[in-house]
Amino acid sequence: MVSPAWCRMMAAYNAEMNRRLYAAADTLDDAARRADGGAFWGSIHGTLSHLLWGDTIWMSRFDGWDPPSAGMKDSPRLVEDWAALKAAREAADARIIDWTAGLDDQRLAGTLTWFSGAAGRALTRPLWVLVAHFFNHQTHHRGQAHALITRAGAATGDTDLPWVVDLAGLGIA
Repeated sequence: MVSPAWCRMMAAYNAEMNRRLYAAADTLDDAARRADGGAFWGSIHGTLSHLLWGDTIWMSRFDGWDPPSAGMKDSPRLVEDWAALKAAREAADARIIDWTAGLDDQRLAGTLTWFSGAAGRALTRPLWVLVAHFFNHQTHHRGQAHALITRAGAATGDTDLPWVVDLAGLGIA
């Protein structure tokens, strides 16, 4: 089972890596950010928009956020304006960090039941498994966005968790 400390570490990593990805993507013009790079969600913008969509749908289940206004198929176009997408990302990351601050072992050991649009039915799973999926989904799509950004000629800097996250500041190391 994952721990509350692991969740706080992953939320911090998520926020920092998003900051780095968006800063690197900011050095590109809008055409480069919207160019189809062959990734699952197409472009840098589409991939980052889908990532916000995924975080929002899971946080609607975990913490009562409003669900995204579009379905998964339309997630690459969830937020069309680049500045608005960046602002929404920063706000979501802050909320995710706040949410992890309130997690405890008892909550993570529980279950979550939700209606899955993808499965077309209600599902119940251990919360800790779903939280691990949530953070894994972020890492997966950030990796795709990172590849697109670097191929376009921008740099994010280091991406390795032990050097990106202030573990001592989180009380982990």
